This record gives sequence, C-alpha cells and structure tokens, in this order.
Amino acid sequence: QQAMPYSARHRDLRRARLVHMTIDVIDLRNFYSQRLGIVARRLINRGIHARWPDAQGQRVLGLGYPTPYLGLFREDSERCIAFMPAAQGVLKWPTARPTLATLVDQFSLPLPDAAVDRILLVHALEMSDDPEGLLREVWRVLAPSGRLMAVVPNRRGVWTRTDNTPFGHGRPYSRSQITQLLRHTWFTPASWGEALFMPPVAGGWFLRSAMAWERVGAALSLPFAGVHIVEATKQVYRAIPAHRERTRLIPALQPVLVPSSVQSISASRPGERRDP
Repeated sequence: QQAMPYSARHRDLRRARLVHMTIDVIDLRNFYSQRLGIVARRLINRGIHARWPDAQGQRVLGLGYPTPYLGLFREDSERCIAFMPAAQGVLKWPTARPTLATLVDQFSLPLPDAAVDRILLVHALEMSDDPEGLLREVWRVLAPSGRLMAVVPNRRGVWTRTDNTPFGHGRPYSRSQITQLLRHTWFTPASWGEALFMPPVAGGWFLRSAMAWERVGAALSLPFAGVHIVEATKQVYRAIPAHRERTRLIPALQPVLVPSSVQSISASRPGERRDP
C-alpha cells in the first residue's frame, strides 16, 4: 500500500485535532437558548455595540458561531452573512428568513480578496487548530479600510475554568498573546474591551446582578473578565525584510588554480633557455 503524502497526513491530523477542540454547533445553540447564555449574549453585545454602533452600508461577515451577535448589523448593513467551520457544523440563520449562513473551510473562505468591510470572530480563534492561518485568510478577504473584531476567552477569567459554557473550550488567550498573534498576521490592535465579569453561575441572583458586575469590573479594570473584545485594523503595507541578495552587474573574478608548468614558463624571461 502506497504511503500517504506528508501534506495529506498533515492536513488530516490538523482536521482531527480541530474536531477534538471544536464544540458542536448544537451545544452552542443550546447554550445561547438558556438563561445564562441569554445574559452572556446581552453583555457581549453591549461590548460589541460600544465599538461598532452601526454598520450602515457595510459588508459584514461573522466567522465561527457569530449568529447570536450579528443581529446588531443585519438590518442596516449592505449585507450580513455568517460562515461556520466544517468541524463545528452549521445551523440555518436567520430562522424565518432566507438563509445567510453557510458551512466553510475556515482556511479557504469562498470570497474574493478584499470582499468585506467588517469581520466579527466569535468562538473562532480559540477553537482553531491554526489561528495564524485563520487570521491570514481573514486578512485576505478584509478590505484595506476594513475592521476586525474578535471575542476571545480570557486566559485569566473564571469562564475558562469550566466546560459548562462554550468559553471553557479551546485555547484561551491573554492580552499579550492576542496582540502578538494579531501583529504576526498583519493586524494592528486598535481598541480593547472586556465582558462577562460575573461568574458563570445560572443562579437567579447572579443573573439579575449581571449588569452590576459589568459596571464594577469595567470601572476597576479587573483582569478576570470572561472574554476579551479586541478591535484591529488591517496593515495594508507590510514591512519588507532588510536582508536581500545583492545584484551584481559585473561577474566577480574568481581565483583559478594554475598548473605548476605554466607558472614556471610564465616566470621565465623571453629568449632564456630552460633545461627539460
């Protein structure tokens, strides 16, 4: 039996790891239909709306599981679509209207270059087996004047300590890790925010006091929020490496080994007789 090529093995292993990391789309839907998920969506929507109050005339793309948050832009944007990775699965969205959601390969989005103005990443970076590859593909389809917003679980937050919510799955990030990842993939962080300062408890008192938790956490700049909300801009002109190979207009002269007999003849004076 012929051995599988390395590139094919690598791709299959990456997909296998991605399936292991990604939470199923049914679990995501169930979480956002529960009381804790409804409160989490309201608090995160509050942080997104503070940075993107509207999307008038913009082309908006959501990637990951963004449908609980795309309602902010569906009415006033030029178009608003949702891409969900194949390992996660896809659900119809919106429910009672023509479908605007589709299943995609997150490393090969079915869009031309510079096709959208804004991209919202939710349950995407932390679930991806190759976040740099994902962001480079996002960079490709984002317009030069476009903006990226990512909702990413906070590594220091309480929400990442439990797997009862989607934010406890995948890989959480610190602010410095997100900054480094964005800069490596040609983005510049523009603004920061946090959400989900309340603990992930579905008890009635915690849910009723959720907004108070948010106000106190934001006012005191507490580092234990559940998610980071980072907005970034696309770097259109990237730095060119300083090390270049010099172009030589004239070939350089190279030393050549000369036989000893030729050297002795050239060293003799003209007309001088030499013994054999």
